[in-house]
Parts: sequence; C-alpha cells; structure tokens
Amino acid sequence: MANPAADRRTTAGRILLAMAAVAAAGGAVTAIADLSGASLEVSMVAAWRGFGLAVFAGLFALLAWRPTGYPGVLELAIAHKLALTLFALARPEAADAAEVAVADGLLTIALVVVYVLVDARRAWRPADRDGATVRAVG
Repeated sequence: MANPAADRRTTAGRILLAMAAVAAAGGAVTAIADLSGASLEVSMVAAWRGFGLAVFAGLFALLAWRPTGYPGVLELAIAHKLALTLFALARPEAADAAEVAVADGLLTIALVVVYVLVDARRAWRPADRDGATVRAVG
C-alpha cells in the first residue's frame, strides 16, 4: 500500500538531489574550463576540484534516481560537505573560504534534509534496495 506523504517527501528529496547534481555539474564545467588558465602552482588543486565536482554531480544524480539504493553514499557526501564547511570556517583567511563555507554549509543542510525526507537509513536494509525482496537460499 502506497503512502502518499512518504511519496511526497521522497519526491522532494529527489528534487533537492537533482538540484545539487545540476549545481555540481555546472561547477565542474566552470572549474574544468578554467583549468587552461590555471597557473602551474595551482593546476593540480584546480583539477582536483573540477573533477571532484563532476564526481559529486554523478553521485547526486544517482542518489536522485535511487535515494535508498546506495547505502553510505549520502552519509559520505554529508560528511564531506560538513568537513569542508568546518575547515572553511576554521580558516577564514584562506582563499575562497567564505564562499566554500556558505556553499558547502547550505549543501550540508540540504543533504541532511534529504536524508530525513527520503528516510535514507532504509538504504542499509537489503529489502528496501530497488524494491527487491531478499530471500534466503537453501
């Protein structure tokens, strides 16, 4: 039996994840396009950032598609974004620290909201992945 309220919460979570995927993809495109102008001193860090944003875009897209299909991925994304936020707040003199603190801080909040909306802890229960039922063999 379908639960309309749970379906609406899951849909809202999926929309937030899709928005995060689009934002990360846009950031990746911009960062990767800027690589050609990056100095040799910062080119590896700039590449790491651009390609990392591309990976996060993919992860957020996968999570939007199946929010409870990948146990641990949403938790890792939350931990990563929280760590970046806290580091930026601890090092306000660093280049782009304020921008990172705001962007990753808001994303951390959004991901925690998604976690609650989609009840992501269900991802750890095999019976809930893909709607498949786990059956004992033997």
